[in-house]
This record gives sequence, structure tokens and C-alpha cells, in this order.
Amino acid sequence: MENIKANISSDLQQFINKFEPIKFKMMAKGIEIRGINDLHRNIVEANQIIERMGLKLIVSHNAEMLSYRGFEVNNL
Repeated sequence: MENIKANISSDLQQFINKFEPIKFKMMAKGIEIRGINDLHRNIVEANQIIERMGLKLIVSHNAEMLSYRGFEVNNL
């Protein structure tokens, strides 16, 4: 876990601490959050956290991600 934390941008770490995802996967440019029951509400909440905290992140979601009820949060 320490190696993962070393590679996370400070903006992404702040987002993880605030959003507190139960299940997420590290990716090259961000994280993938999976297994969300109310996907729309969580995407809106993630965008609000990013905007409110002034983080340099973006939420990404496409139709393929619907199959595992997930979305990505990536560094800009």
C-alpha cells in the first residue's frame, strides 16, 4: 500500500480521503471506483468534491462502465 500511496498525486489522495470509496482500483492516471449502487448520485458527488476542493481531477464515465457500476477519477 505504501508504494501505491507514493504514486498518487496529492489531489487524488485528497479526493480519496474525502469521497472514501469502498472499492477502487489504481490506474496509471487515476482511480477506478466500482460497485456503486446509485451511480448518478455518486458521480455528481464526486464532481462536487472536485469543484469544491479545487482539485485538478476529472470524472470519466462511459457506457462500458455501467456493467460494473463504476466510474474513473483521473488527473488532468
